[in-house]
Amino acid sequence: MTIAMAGGVSLATQGTAQASPGAVTARAAADTCSYPYVCLFKNGVKIGQFKDVTSTWQNLPSRPSGPNLVVQNTRNDDVAYIRWSGGSTTCIPPKRSFTVSTGTLTGIRISSAATC
Repeated sequence: MTIAMAGGVSLATQGTAQASPGAVTARAAADTCSYPYVCLFKNGVKIGQFKDVTSTWQNLPSRPSGPNLVVQNTRNDDVAYIRWSGGSTTCIPPKRSFTVSTGTLTGIRISSAATC
């Protein structure tokens, strides 16, 4: 598994991993989202995570789309906004997940606001 970091964004790319018996594999470790991240999952596999509160949008170069896309906000008191390809936005409250059944995402922004 390859992890690339750029401005608080880490994107995972699927690869092959070998582990010794009893070790947690790279894929199993990547399929969770812990505080204080906002993570994107496609078909149950984490494809991105964001941590930084920003005043501007963080672009999603992969432009993930539904179905089977979930955005999980693990933050305790910060909301997360997702931006759709048409320009509209959706707010995800703290400690909540949002399932994208159709549509394409182009950006994400974590705000220090506690409510949407």
